Amino acid sequence: MIGISKLYCGQAEVSDALRYGRESGKLPSRLLQFSKDKKPVVVWNMTRRCNLRCVHCYAQAVDENGADAITTAKAKEIIDDLADYGVPVMLFSGGEPLVRRDLTELASYATQKGMRAVISTNGTLISREKAKELKDVGLSYVGISLDGLKEAHDRFRGVRGAFEKALSGIENCKAEGLKVGLRFTINKRNVGEIPGIFQLLEDLEIPRACFYHLVYSGRGSQLINEDLNHRETRQVVDLIMDKTRALFEAGKPKEILTVDNHADGPYVWMRLKKEDPKRAEEVFELLQFNEGNNSGRGIGCISWDGQVHADQFWRGHTFGNVLERPFSQIWDDADIELLSKLKNKKEHVGGRCAKCRFLNICAGNFRARAEAWHGDEWAEDPACYLTDEEIGIK
Repeated sequence: MIGISKLYCGQAEVSDALRYGRESGKLPSRLLQFSKDKKPVVVWNMTRRCNLRCVHCYAQAVDENGADAITTAKAKEIIDDLADYGVPVMLFSGGEPLVRRDLTELASYATQKGMRAVISTNGTLISREKAKELKDVGLSYVGISLDGLKEAHDRFRGVRGAFEKALSGIENCKAEGLKVGLRFTINKRNVGEIPGIFQLLEDLEIPRACFYHLVYSGRGSQLINEDLNHRETRQVVDLIMDKTRALFEAGKPKEILTVDNHADGPYVWMRLKKEDPKRAEEVFELLQFNEGNNSGRGIGCISWDGQVHADQFWRGHTFGNVLERPFSQIWDDADIELLSKLKNKKEHVGGRCAKCRFLNICAGNFRARAEAWHGDEWAEDPACYLTDEEIGIK
């Protein structure tokens, strides 16, 4: 994650990370990417079931009816292991996590064990009563996916009325005092919706939004030709920075992040070098704390069937199964070659990445995208939009 508001608008300082000691167990959620121990945030895709039919679903979700492979009792065993291992945050995702009736029980169990619990949801099932339940168990954050305004969102989600139900879910979270934010996946079909999303943040007083670059995974693989080209990506990152700055200067600051393309970090730094050189120096230090993509190190994923992956998008490689072996043992197993390499991926990436002057603050960007495009997990990420001159190899 690249914190546009934190870096570009100065909502985070080097001293913020330093004064907490940079240990993941001590840092507040907003600064976790600056931790030095990189205990993984774990995404648990607790179900593959979903009530919508999203065209870009990385999980390739199935109908909401049915059963799940991991029972409530087994899930609590998994949570015990994660808590003992020192996982700071558990993100409950899907499919749609709210189709599981035990979501509230399991989120409560995670918070009781000392972890922060967050959910990633389409928002359509968050009634006022459900929002109160989630608030009462100590949920830290609810991320609700929107792919644009009404027509665009409903088209992406495959169900009419999904937009209005998601807005209702947002309002119900706000009414119960739950921190809520938006998740938006950028592609050619909806890039024109971004100004409307920023207007929605302002009008509905939503405090946070994450703008995800497209990853070629699951049904999202079918959109590979609808990813933005490099020029368009630069334009959209500039737009996000401009809109974030405008809200900040209007006294309506929002927490804005871009996700899944760590070229955004150097790009923010290069723009700041022109606009605010002093701030640019501080940002460069924060970016080095961040260390770029952390798949297989600072983030991990447990799938609906117990399989362990480097992140929630990259399912072509499995390191083990929590139904057979604890996550903590799998994650620290030095004999799992790919997992071991990911923990020090800068030594293994090739192509432009290997020679890039920003390798220590990007870490080679997204391996899942490199593999989907080149058939080689160590090749350069095709979505890196920085020029050879900018990365120092020309």
